[in-house]
Amino acid sequence: MAERYFEPAEVERLIPTLTRLMAGVMRANEEATTIAGRLEAERERIGLAGGGVIDRAAWKADTDRVVRLIETVKAGLGEIAVMGGTIKDLALGLVDFPHLRGGRVVNLCWKYGETVVSHWHGLDEGFASRKPL
Repeated sequence: MAERYFEPAEVERLIPTLTRLMAGVMRANEEATTIAGRLEAERERIGLAGGGVIDRAAWKADTDRVVRLIETVKAGLGEIAVMGGTIKDLALGLVDFPHLRGGRVVNLCWKYGETVVSHWHGLDEGFASRKPL
């Protein structure tokens, strides 16, 4: 059971803050994923070549950047959790909020870029099963 249930209007009042937080989280996640992919590709290249020379300063800078970006993601996700939302997909910017509908617990489903909450889905369903309010 959720600690609290949201009405669409309550989530809509959160949308400006959600939009700001999700923009930062999504941007940080995308950048961290890109840098981590580049580092992993370099690791693979060096491993396949049996060794190699790297720019240690650049490697450390990239690694430190990923750590900072991950902290940004965690902080944003934490703020959204405190607001009562549950992140469902970082790439799409999906956040669910518990809601009582017809006597059953469901999720109000908000997607980054939406200016109103207009959809819901069951707890065992996801974005693809969204239904209009």
